[in-house]
Amino acid sequence: MSQTDSPLPRSRAKAARHSLSGSLERMLPRLVIAPSLAVALFFVYGYMLWTFVLSLTDSGMLPQYDFIGFAQYARLFANERWNVAATNLVVFGGLFIILCLFLGLMLAILLDQRIRQEGALRTIYLYPMALSLIVTGVVWRWILNPGLGVESLVRSWGFEDFTFDWLVNPDMAIYALVMAAVWQASGFVMALFLAGLRSIDDNLFKAAALDGASLPKVYWRIVIPCLRPVVFSAVMILAHIAIKSFDLVMALTGGGPGYATDLPATFMYTYTFTRGEIGLGSASAIMMLCGVLAILVPYLYSELRGNKHG
Repeated sequence: MSQTDSPLPRSRAKAARHSLSGSLERMLPRLVIAPSLAVALFFVYGYMLWTFVLSLTDSGMLPQYDFIGFAQYARLFANERWNVAATNLVVFGGLFIILCLFLGLMLAILLDQRIRQEGALRTIYLYPMALSLIVTGVVWRWILNPGLGVESLVRSWGFEDFTFDWLVNPDMAIYALVMAAVWQASGFVMALFLAGLRSIDDNLFKAAALDGASLPKVYWRIVIPCLRPVVFSAVMILAHIAIKSFDLVMALTGGGPGYATDLPATFMYTYTFTRGEIGLGSASAIMMLCGVLAILVPYLYSELRGNKHG
């Protein structure tokens, strides 16, 4: 047999073809997602960087690149309206997170009892999450309007002295935002808790029942501690929603009365696009980003640490 007819070169050529084919198969998914990844990097992280650059400039209605250091941040913290927005975020975010966690846990425990019509109730509780924040804001604006909503209805029943003017009361309007936001998000938190409850072994309940523990004590002492990862994830998500809240505020109160219900997102929009102070608006946007990072970084650290130990 001649050397050219040897099966060795043919096997090498076949192996090379297989290697090339395997390389293409491995590279194909990366090539497919590369354009989307590049666009996301540019329009997300690129604009984050650009916003930070603008926050260091004296930009007005249009971007300018005469750098003034951190003077915009000094102006921001001296701005009374920003201080009101930051205070409102603490009040709104705190109540929003606490009430959503409480209501979501209670609803999840209720559904975990394998009650009849569980599917229908779960759909009802989750339905508000399917609505946009604009729709939620408009509906609650009608409900809370003193001339159209609850106050008008109760007075038509003969209670002429009844008042429910949260929407127009500067001291109470922020709580109207909390009410609408909790109504929308508590069903989502319920779904998270229900998934966590359904993952707990039923033998825990049986063992606790054999020991004579009551059902409330079982949930308080055994079940809820097992849900710590779910609670942590829910807090992260709700805090992220609170920091970025814009649609609901604009649809329900518009930031008013005055600027009593301003949040950082509405402050940023007002100063950037209405008052033509891009530098100050960019500084407020960077502070919002810092708030989001303050939430996400500990969450990612705990997740990565848990995976490493796992």
